[in-house]
Amino acid sequence: MDTKILQRFLENLRQQRQNLLDWLSNTPSTKKQIRLGPAGEEVAQAHLHVLDTAIAKAENQTLGLCTVCHEYVETSRLEMDFTASVCLDHYSAEQKRQLESELEIAHKLQKALLPQEAPQVAGLQLAAFSKPAEIVGGDYFDFFRFRDGAHGLAIADVMGHGLPASMLMASLQSSLRILVPENDSPAVVAQRLNSLFCHNIHLIRFITLFLGHFNPATRELRFCNAGHNPPLLFHGQDSTANPIHWLRPTGAAIGLAESFIFTTGTVVLAPGDILFLYTDGVTEAMNSKEEEFGEGRLAQLVQQKSGSSPKDLIAQLHHALHEFVGSRSFSDDLTIVVGKVGK
Repeated sequence: MDTKILQRFLENLRQQRQNLLDWLSNTPSTKKQIRLGPAGEEVAQAHLHVLDTAIAKAENQTLGLCTVCHEYVETSRLEMDFTASVCLDHYSAEQKRQLESELEIAHKLQKALLPQEAPQVAGLQLAAFSKPAEIVGGDYFDFFRFRDGAHGLAIADVMGHGLPASMLMASLQSSLRILVPENDSPAVVAQRLNSLFCHNIHLIRFITLFLGHFNPATRELRFCNAGHNPPLLFHGQDSTANPIHWLRPTGAAIGLAESFIFTTGTVVLAPGDILFLYTDGVTEAMNSKEEEFGEGRLAQLVQQKSGSSPKDLIAQLHHALHEFVGSRSFSDDLTIVVGKVGK
């Protein structure tokens, strides 16, 4: 293999490893628990071990060597999966069919992005807002239809800012628009995404994702939370002292864990309920006293303004955030998606 290509792979792998080490070392334990979901830190350590092995192979120029014929596998395949170690000629018919499917998806990821459209969902009002901290950002939201006809909604955040994060998020959007219509389960989609992105040579950061599957007929929301900030669910008809619930992670962030089985959570919504999705630019907005806006202030605002429409609720939060940070600028992208069940 060309030494320049190996050097490029090595640099990307080292950067990916350093980013993961920095995250493991510097992230507060509570936030680390959210990003890893029910998985323990050992799954991230396992991914770190795979990166260390790949780096060692790149350094001694054995990365991508076929274990059968001892020639280098195709460069394009190594870009998709840096652990690839068998040439296509040695694959079984079933393995070749699977790879062709993955290659087709990878090709579609590079197509131009389709415009976002907020759907008309019976019994559910929807509104969304997104603003990058820089010219381009790494936040993302979108709406889909699953194979069974259910409505899908997603919010995601690439760890990082600027053009590299936005390019990776563009790939995520394209892959979701391919995978969601082919599946009925948010957890299966997250599993496929992790397989596609985990060993991608260009993924030097991980992605948090909340993907919901909403059936208007039953008002059932099935979701997979891959290390994303827990969405807030306000039960409008709940007479208890605390009608606020949080949809905690059911899996690790995409690209963070080497191997993990994603699971699905389920809630049934009722008239007046509010589903509030957001990225960490909302709760981590900081004022002059170095205080974060936090989940507590967010929950209080949603509860106090629960009679508002989703669009008005977003406007009220946006105003509250600006009042909170004062003269400081926002250091992270802000993205909000709100759904409210009609009465």
